[in-house]
Amino acid sequence: QVLLVESGGGLVQAVGSLRLSCAASGRTFSSRAMAWFRQAPGKEREFVGGISGSGARSNYADSVKGRFTISRENAKNTVYLQMNSLKPDDTAVYYCAAAAGGLTYSSDSKYDYWGRGTQVTVSS
Repeated sequence: QVLLVESGGGLVQAVGSLRLSCAASGRTFSSRAMAWFRQAPGKEREFVGGISGSGARSNYADSVKGRFTISRENAKNTVYLQMNSLKPDDTAVYYCAAAAGGLTYSSDSKYDYWGRGTQVTVSS
């Protein structure tokens, strides 16, 4: 069982920045790919970015490339999402997810564990 707890969400003005954190329980963190997804009101959940278990590989949705960076500290069982140049369209609940495997995946079906989410609101 892996427990994921997100933090760092809040209200920010457009072009501002936020850093989300996700703390994971358990001793298998470094073997698991991690990802951030988001869901805006009335929309389906979508992939934002993912990182391999070692941290060597990452991938992003086109909508956030160049603005968001995912990283991890395996010694702290924590994954981060640095969000820069935020836009109102980035407003959503952001979820952290953990996969059974260690590669990078963009499909939510690859992720077995999910946090409860943290709200990010970007005002114009």
